[in-house]
Amino acid sequence: MCGIVGYIGARDCTEVLMDGLEKLEYRGYDSAGIAVFENDIIKTVKTRGKLEEMQKKLQTEGKPTGHCGIGHTRWATHGEPSDINSHPHSNGRVTIVHNGIIENYIQLKEFLTEKGYVFTSQTDSEVVACLLDYYYAERDPLRAIIETVKELEGSYALGIIFRDFPDRVYATRKESPLIVGIGQGEYFIGSDIPAFLKYTKNYVLLGDDEIVCMNGQDISYFDVHGLPVEKEVSVAEWDVEQAQKCGYPHYMLKEIHEQPEVVRKMLNSAVKDGVPDFSEIGLTDDFMRDVKRIFVVACGTAMYAGMVGRYAIERLARVPVTVEVASEFRYMNPIVGEGDLVIVVSQSGETADTKASLELSKALGAKTLAIVNVKYSAIARGADMFIHTPAGPEIAVASTKAYTVQITALYLIAFRIAFARGTIDEEELKRLTAQLGNAPKAIKDIINNKDECQFIASQLVNAENLFFIGRGFDYALSLEGSLKLKEITYIHSEAYAAGELKHGTISLIEDKIPVITVATQSEVLAKTISNMEEVKSRGAFIIAICRRGTVFSPESVDIRLELDTVLEDMLIPLPTAAALQLIAYYTSVLRGIDPDKPRNLAKSVTTE
Repeated sequence: MCGIVGYIGARDCTEVLMDGLEKLEYRGYDSAGIAVFENDIIKTVKTRGKLEEMQKKLQTEGKPTGHCGIGHTRWATHGEPSDINSHPHSNGRVTIVHNGIIENYIQLKEFLTEKGYVFTSQTDSEVVACLLDYYYAERDPLRAIIETVKELEGSYALGIIFRDFPDRVYATRKESPLIVGIGQGEYFIGSDIPAFLKYTKNYVLLGDDEIVCMNGQDISYFDVHGLPVEKEVSVAEWDVEQAQKCGYPHYMLKEIHEQPEVVRKMLNSAVKDGVPDFSEIGLTDDFMRDVKRIFVVACGTAMYAGMVGRYAIERLARVPVTVEVASEFRYMNPIVGEGDLVIVVSQSGETADTKASLELSKALGAKTLAIVNVKYSAIARGADMFIHTPAGPEIAVASTKAYTVQITALYLIAFRIAFARGTIDEEELKRLTAQLGNAPKAIKDIINNKDECQFIASQLVNAENLFFIGRGFDYALSLEGSLKLKEITYIHSEAYAAGELKHGTISLIEDKIPVITVATQSEVLAKTISNMEEVKSRGAFIIAICRRGTVFSPESVDIRLELDTVLEDMLIPLPTAAALQLIAYYTSVLRGIDPDKPRNLAKSVTTE
């Protein structure tokens, strides 16, 4: 969850670290800090709060001047956000930054306390600094790291500097992301490529328990036994502009506006001769024809994308699909095995529960397919098959463009599975694919008519509670719309299948409470309208999201947002999603909240 940066080279280290932390602040912003060698002495500056508080502290206390150091932006796990609990942590001769959770930190802390170490913070991370110092008795940094990681249980990415070696940065990782940037006579570490993209596109992926040592002239890699390892240098496809706001007030709004283009990229990458084609990754017609069951496993927004995929696959291909939240799937002793396909969906490709579910599914004999936005991620590398969603860097914590591209990929899979199993013919396959090709324009039309979304936001700004309802695809959209709203506005919001309102939930409907009704599916429209009128008769304030020309009784709707699109019902979630994102975004802004950095959240959930 946290963001790690490190640098050694000729540049101003403080400037590089702060720039990297700014690019990684989406990973956590409870606190921030840096440690820089200044005249061979480690100078640490850290503080509670967002990075702007760190900037203020550097102005008042002075910026460390040097060319070697590490930095951190935190999402709190152990210990409340505070100056003391902020990273970097030091003990004796070692200073570290840490992302992850040390599961056996209590036992290690007891051991180290008996050895005379004194702890000042509530974090599990300080234990790592002390343990490194304990094993540093022979002043051999590599040996200290090797012995320390043998003792650690859990997940970690570590940036490490030793007091006696002012010209070196060490790093290691296990089940938490950490990437090495390779520049001209300078080296970087980062939790993600944007941390150093301004300076270099060349990077190296560290494997679990591999160790890197960077100095001003060279870089070396070692395995857990201390033996040298050769690593391949890759080149990032992203550019600096993709990771910047480019004139937008927030990353979230920029990423909403990017959706037509990234959906188009997804289509261009997966469609050949007018039909979806995934044969290059092993998702062949023969394989899809024999699949017994499909499981879609994901968390949060990615899981709600999976629900849209489930409806599409079952409707077209008549294959049973189960959608499971990854944190439950991995512990439920799932009945999964040979003949099953497990599709794992993740923006970052590092989501801890999703990654564990992938590994479990493979161990049980199922084939796995990853739909992931980051090619070099652990999930992308670990799956049997991998579809890259070309959304580019998504900086805002609340996912938008990654979600729509995930849905697009799942539609294409649904079309191809249906064709492979003979439930649709080639003509229908081409027709559906061509229909999906209209989605970028449909999304753009919604974005270009954002005034209606802004007006709806103005009606929600003072709400304390609200509901979303819908049926079928609209229910899946309601779940995501509710999540997006609660994530960035802090308004209590719940989503329900419209037909379930009568079974308890309707007792919560009171005068003027907003109910957003997603009503785009003609097959169940009459039923949805009946449910809408049930809550309206109990005083609800109804906001209907529907196709242009949908007929409601005059008294049943207070505001309507009409979608003017040629897309058929099954595909209309794509522009509908953009409308719900814009409503959430403008509500957040009107409430004075930064939609890019909602409280208590982080972008990449790398802990359980």
